[in-house]
Amino acid sequence: MNKTGQFIQDRLQARADNGSLRKLSRLHLPVDFCSNDYLGFSRSVILKDRIETLLLQIPDLRSGSGGSRLLSGNHAFTEETESLIAQFHQAESGLIFNSGYDANIGLISSLAQRTDTIISDELIHASLIDGARLSHASRYTFKHNDLDALEAKLKLATGNIYVLVESVYSMDGDLAPLTEINACCKRYGANLIVDEAHALGIFGSHGTGRVQELGLEKEVFARVVTFGKALGCHGAIVLGSPSLRQYLINFARSFIYTTAAPLHAIASVHAAYQLLAERDYTPIITERIEEYSSRIEMAGIPGKSGKSNISGKSSIQTILYHSSEKAKFAAESLQQQGLDVRAILSPTVPKGSERLRICLHTYNNNEEIQTLISQLVLLKQHE
Repeated sequence: MNKTGQFIQDRLQARADNGSLRKLSRLHLPVDFCSNDYLGFSRSVILKDRIETLLLQIPDLRSGSGGSRLLSGNHAFTEETESLIAQFHQAESGLIFNSGYDANIGLISSLAQRTDTIISDELIHASLIDGARLSHASRYTFKHNDLDALEAKLKLATGNIYVLVESVYSMDGDLAPLTEINACCKRYGANLIVDEAHALGIFGSHGTGRVQELGLEKEVFARVVTFGKALGCHGAIVLGSPSLRQYLINFARSFIYTTAAPLHAIASVHAAYQLLAERDYTPIITERIEEYSSRIEMAGIPGKSGKSNISGKSSIQTILYHSSEKAKFAAESLQQQGLDVRAILSPTVPKGSERLRICLHTYNNNEEIQTLISQLVLLKQHE
């Protein structure tokens, strides 16, 4: 075996030894508490029919786009969809990317220059981190949701300043204090960029997200909204000014140098937004979250904060186990009961904060939620 092969084997063995080796899974169990399909759109027959109807209305429909959007891959329907989404989110403009990862690395890496500063919450998504790394800007992180820590870093910043946060954090499900963060950014002339991946469909009227729920849509510099969670589709959009859209078309490498999404994917997103606009699913998912919250509190199961009432307002709920072995055992035990719950292990989360990540959906009924909590109680009793 050559040096490179040995390096690969050693790294994999190290992961296996500490219980954090990742593997692909084909596991699909009867009761879903795992996926990000919060509103059940990915399984919606209504949405599927809407998509098929839309596709019949698109002239010259092909199975692939044939190139990047700067070559053969652009279509009037794609631009119509961008306008529809921007209008829904009360934004001036939007540009679709092939994924949330592409959107974040393209936005951040193209904007921030050598003389600029990026300041990010310590728990932001890997795609935002990678976007910052690809830039040549000075980079700082601040303690999670800590306004004093943010302000301390803003005092050190030079050039154009970009502050990166998520409105709902993907591993803990907790919320950023967006109003206060925005006020802090305004004091220092910083540009606030908000990733709304886990807020779409859950917060705000008709699931518009937390930025609009808080009336900040004209305040933030840019929003990144992904389609692979509550919309049950694929892709993402960067929302901002028309000049930002034009800038990204010219400078975002993850937009320029990739084949455009096929029109079937665009039609899926278009139809999903139409469905979201027609019906407000927020009360339904809120009811499921409140049901889980009240029952988990009554059960007295500690979570992220170490207190009994650990449930937040988002669809993402967390039960900490503090070790890979315990978290994996708990997940496997629940899976044996037909409950699809997955363990989140280091290095995805810091070592010692391994947990069960429980996602709630509109299609989870009260009986399923109670079964889950009863099993969690049994697990805690046998720790």
